[in-house]
Amino acid sequence: MALQWLSLVATIWLQSINGTNSNFPAYSSHLKKILSISQLQLNNLAFASDAGKLLGWVSGLAAAHLPLWLVLLIGSTLGLIGYGVQFLFLTNQIPSLSYWHVFALTVLAGNSICWINTVCYILAIQNFPLDRQIAVGLSTSYVGLSAKIYTNLVDVFAPNSPSKRAKFFLLLNSISPLMVCVLAAPLARDVNGGKSRVLAKGFFILFIITIITGLFAVITSLVSRFLLPPLVVVLGMFVLLLLPLLTPLSEKVREKMQQKCWLRVHDEGIVHINIIGTTAAKLDDEESAGRSKKDDHNLSGCCGEEINIGAMSMLRRMEFWLYFFVYLFGATLGLVYLNNLGQIAESRGCSGTSSLVSLSSAFSFFGRLLPSLLDYFFSK
Repeated sequence: MALQWLSLVATIWLQSINGTNSNFPAYSSHLKKILSISQLQLNNLAFASDAGKLLGWVSGLAAAHLPLWLVLLIGSTLGLIGYGVQFLFLTNQIPSLSYWHVFALTVLAGNSICWINTVCYILAIQNFPLDRQIAVGLSTSYVGLSAKIYTNLVDVFAPNSPSKRAKFFLLLNSISPLMVCVLAAPLARDVNGGKSRVLAKGFFILFIITIITGLFAVITSLVSRFLLPPLVVVLGMFVLLLLPLLTPLSEKVREKMQQKCWLRVHDEGIVHINIIGTTAAKLDDEESAGRSKKDDHNLSGCCGEEINIGAMSMLRRMEFWLYFFVYLFGATLGLVYLNNLGQIAESRGCSGTSSLVSLSSAFSFFGRLLPSLLDYFFSK
């Protein structure tokens, strides 16, 4: 059970560093000057990152045939190459790259995001089969924090130099996902935590922590850096990202306490208590199994065949096209705005682009979290 929650914490960490393309507007203006490219070419680079996701289905095929930890490492390696080569180019460590080389590297970097996302979705669905929509929504909300986290780190290590900031963004984008993926790789597996366990208390704790994290992100984005130093913000965010560990730790303590109580009863030889406890547990298990069978039947009816559905069968479904067009005409509008946020701010004479990116990231976090909150409190 503790490993079940620990896998969800791992997906939270993975998602919090996986939105590497969301910090593009924070350094796009500087990248435009360094590369000496036009506004149209800069827009095409923003498109390239999203175009890499058109090949996201490759990560799905890989996850069906490879261990999840390997899929994680492949995805983070693609990001290391995509962003890392650009960083080496900007720091004059490798010969000049053409614009189309940079475009291709950006496509590769954008595709790397899909590999990590795929693993996060699979872990949430496999380890929380009856609460998968809450687990997926909760972990996915942390993608909205990525730009906030990266921007705060850059504010600490490269606060004033625009060219250094652009280079440091690319450096962080290349190495951060790899470091977290290596850390989370041992947890990227199906832990079989039990499908009929009541998980409401654990999710409630995580929601409280998540809301506090979001409020901290919004407040620190609104407060001037002179009132709250960037280093304090980074340390605060780091602590808040560690707080979800309270859920698996508390579950582990509960499991240990239950085990000790069981051993004490057994050692004292109180057989009748053992028998009564076993009988009660058996009745509870039978009742739970009955509910579980009903839940599993309902679950298989609504999503069981979708797990094994083929590509052509998927294309014949109304649900697929509904999702496709909602995403095409809905979410992409937000991406267009965010990708051009730096240019919009510059055209309005605003110099605090990083603060705007942090603020939009914090509210994006809450926007992603809201559906999970509604589902958690009102699904019944």
